[in-house]
Amino acid sequence: MQRMRDMDRTSWQVAIQWAQVNLFSSWWSTALTLFGLLISYWIIHAVVDWAIIRAVFTGSDGSACRVPGAGACWPFITNKFKLFMYGRYPLDELWRVNLTYVLALAGLVPLMLPGVPGKLWLSIYMLVVFPIIAYFLLTGAEWLGLPIVTTDLWGGLLVTLVVACVGIAASFPIGIVLALARRSELPLIKWLAIIFIEFVRGVPLVTVLFFASVMLPLFLPENVTFDKLLRALIGVALFAAAYMAEVVRGGLQAIPRGQFEAADALGMSYPQKMGLIVLPQALKLVIPGIVNSFIALFKDTSLVLIIGLFDLLGIVKQAIQSDAKWFAPQTAATGYVFAAFVFWLFCFGMSRYSAWLETRLNSGQRH
Repeated sequence: MQRMRDMDRTSWQVAIQWAQVNLFSSWWSTALTLFGLLISYWIIHAVVDWAIIRAVFTGSDGSACRVPGAGACWPFITNKFKLFMYGRYPLDELWRVNLTYVLALAGLVPLMLPGVPGKLWLSIYMLVVFPIIAYFLLTGAEWLGLPIVTTDLWGGLLVTLVVACVGIAASFPIGIVLALARRSELPLIKWLAIIFIEFVRGVPLVTVLFFASVMLPLFLPENVTFDKLLRALIGVALFAAAYMAEVVRGGLQAIPRGQFEAADALGMSYPQKMGLIVLPQALKLVIPGIVNSFIALFKDTSLVLIIGLFDLLGIVKQAIQSDAKWFAPQTAATGYVFAAFVFWLFCFGMSRYSAWLETRLNSGQRH
């Protein structure tokens, strides 16, 4: 017991010493600390008051939230939760979406964790096997006994995750190829990569989505057409690939020239040199930039509403504007806060995983 008391006393002393050095080292530091605490208290108090103390938790329509002074209208979220998660996907077929999520996590989680054996097979599963399974599960196949569910019934978080995951998975390898092509010594390949990257980076994603949705069918044969969601996936993947290419190119330029010369001295071919020596080092250096691109892409999925696809934010907005039963002063704010929290949850998770992976790989270590 005495030892535990000594340890607690030591911990308190360390905490007090840290606070004195970092928070109260001078009058200016003390003033900033107190001001920060005041602002934090004001924000936390306002959020708790609106989201919990004055919030409405039960009700079957907006009348429950029209009480004077009411806070968040949580019955709106609980009542529309399935709509926000799955869109108008048939209720009897929701198990297919849930099974797709489970299969994705079953492959992704062990692939992201170090020390798990069979990384090659997990990669093959996630890049080859899972996309095929997910396609037939989500869209359906009569020969498998699964009713066809057209993509115009998809919506909410389902569309957000499909667009984000396909965009991330496709843009990463395409971006690497574009980065290598931009550094190529062959003028034709180099300039084609430069033209593509600079053109795509010079226009907003909305323009790319409009082009993919409206203009792309005009360049196809008369009887050939693509699903609207597929067109959006192509546009998002190419747009993200252009930014990814510049991130990867920055990592390639940071590699010392001696690494290239050492690989050449060993008689390595170009694929061996890039795949075994240069790219592993370059990608490790630009992990923050890569994850930043992924986070930006995840948030940009909300722009697919422009071409008539209802992602999470889009379907929340539609539910707020179209369902008169839930009209109330706090309905809109509650819906948007819910959507913002879901987006933040995914983006924060990617950010924390990036920081953990960067620390583990010692990507910031200087020798």
